[in-house]
Amino acid sequence: MSRKEAILNLREVLIKRRDALRRVLAGDLSSLKELKGQASGDVVDAALDSVHDEISSQLAQVESQELARTENALERMRDGHYGICEGCGTNIPMARLNALPYATYCIKCQREVEQYGSTNDSEADWGRLLDSHSDENDVSLNDMELDLS
Repeated sequence: MSRKEAILNLREVLIKRRDALRRVLAGDLSSLKELKGQASGDVVDAALDSVHDEISSQLAQVESQELARTENALERMRDGHYGICEGCGTNIPMARLNALPYATYCIKCQREVEQYGSTNDSEADWGRLLDSHSDENDVSLNDMELDLS
């Protein structure tokens, strides 16, 4: 199968995934609205509702991000830029695109983005803020001077 045919097959996969994500998100958002309208019984019920709302909200956020990436991939297909690494401009291997159809970087460039951070400020990964492999941030109690007087 040629690269062009494989990309056309991935287009169908992306369209199906986009439609599925839209349906799921529509259901998630409507269920969140329903839960907000319901009155809670006691403190335990309110706590459980709060935890459920938080989990649903986080799941909806992940699905929303995947939907945005999927729509971006479809737009790149329309523009003729799909499968081309945004970092180095080479073709992204089909094995990577089959595994992650909305990939915008080849593996080498993706590793660099993950290691050094994205140049796109709108997608800053704040979850990795404390992921440091450096020992310079490690402090023990012996390193501190405490004034206990």
